[in-house]
Formats: sequence, structure tokens, C-alpha cells
Amino acid sequence: MSDLIDDPAPGQNTPEYTVSEISGAVKRALEDEFGRIRVRGEVGRVFKARSGHLYYDVKDDRNVLACTTWKGQVSGLSVVPEEGLEVVVTGRLTAFGAQSKYNLNVDEVQVAGQGALMALLEKRKKQLAAEGLFDAARKRPLPYLPGIIGVVTSPSGAVIRDILHRLRERFPRKVLIWPVAVQGAACAPEVARAIEGFNRLTPGGALPRPDLLIVARGGGSVEDLWGFNEEIVARLAQRLDEVLPCFTLGEASRFDPD
Repeated sequence: MSDLIDDPAPGQNTPEYTVSEISGAVKRALEDEFGRIRVRGEVGRVFKARSGHLYYDVKDDRNVLACTTWKGQVSGLSVVPEEGLEVVVTGRLTAFGAQSKYNLNVDEVQVAGQGALMALLEKRKKQLAAEGLFDAARKRPLPYLPGIIGVVTSPSGAVIRDILHRLRERFPRKVLIWPVAVQGAACAPEVARAIEGFNRLTPGGALPRPDLLIVARGGGSVEDLWGFNEEIVARLAQRLDEVLPCFTLGEASRFDPD
């Protein structure tokens, strides 16, 4: 009787899938198994596409995890990923069958402790100092009584109210305010655009260039206010200081002309 039964060759009963079927199964398995997760590591290479999407790696000493933050998610990040920064990223793991790759879609980035931020800040300061950005010869002295003061800050925060109050008390002056975000991913680019915008104004024009520029923020955590430490802001402020005196204020309570 056994001679009448076809004995299949080894492996012929193994399930067969299309490429799309196996890709979809892998994607579902990843998303179902992990859901929303948090991953700690060091940011590797970072690339911002023309589309506005952000692509970067989070790595440890052995492996690399590809991460993506879509354009619509970038503005919601409290910290923008930067190479060398130790972070905790939160998002959803998924797979891209067309490339046989998996990826973490990140919508939240936190710094892995203030120590990581301070280490990055010191590294950045040394780099910029080595380029001569902080040389005293590049700085202009602050005018004793500026006629027009430009302020780069949030128009609704306590710091602008404190600045205007102190000016009214001590030496009333004309003030031009350039509204910016003072925390989050939008902070650094908006502050940079404001500094450039003030610098482009014509002295004595209809909207005159200020004699002095104040870049100000209120209180907050190091992570929230990190935008003021971004390289783009530091470079523009130092370059501007050669033609227009510029300084940065911390918490509003620190503003005191005395």
C-alpha cells in the first residue's frame, strides 16, 4: 500500500509566501510585539531632507537603530537630535518591506540626563572658541544709552514684561520686539532668523536697525531652553556682534541694568 502513496521530496510541504505577504507579516509582527517603545542610545549621523523629514541613527557600542521623525512631527520635539548627544527616543517600530528594513518612527526625544547636555555644550564651546568666535576683538562695546533696543523673545512671556518694566523705570527707550519660540524644535531657527532680520534693517530707516540687540528667555529646564545653545544661534550672535552689540539674558529676574 505504501508504494501507492507519493512521498514528497523534503521541503515541499514548507509554506510558500509572496514577497508582499512575508513583508506584511514581518511588519505586523514588529508593530504588534513592540507597540510604542522608548530606546536609549547615542545619536549618530543626522540628515534633514528637503522635504523636512528628519533621518538619524540611535546607537550603542554594538548596534544601530534607524530613526525617522516626519516633517509634521519635528515641531513637536522638545529636543532636536544632534550627533553625539545621548538621548531617550520614544516612538513606534515598523518595517519597510520595499527595502527590507525596520525603523523607529520617533515623535518624542529626551536628553538622557543633564550631564549629557553639559558635555555636549562644553564640546561645542571648545569648538567655537578654537575658531575664534569668542575673541574679544570681535565684540563691540555695549552702548551706554542705546536709542533703539531690539528684543528677540516670546511676546507673551514674563521676560518681555520685565524688560519693558525696567526700561520704563530706568531709561525709557524705543523697543522693537521680534516674536520667537523660546523652547522646542522651532526655537533655534526662529531665533536665528530674528537675529538676521534685525541685522538687515537699515540704520535710521523707516523701521530702523536697533543700536542694541537682546536675545532673552525666561526660566525653564536645560532641555526646554536648549535652542539657545544651538550652534546656529551661537554663530549668528557672534557674527552679528561685530556690527551690532548683542547679548543674551537668562531668567527674567536677572535683567537689571544696575
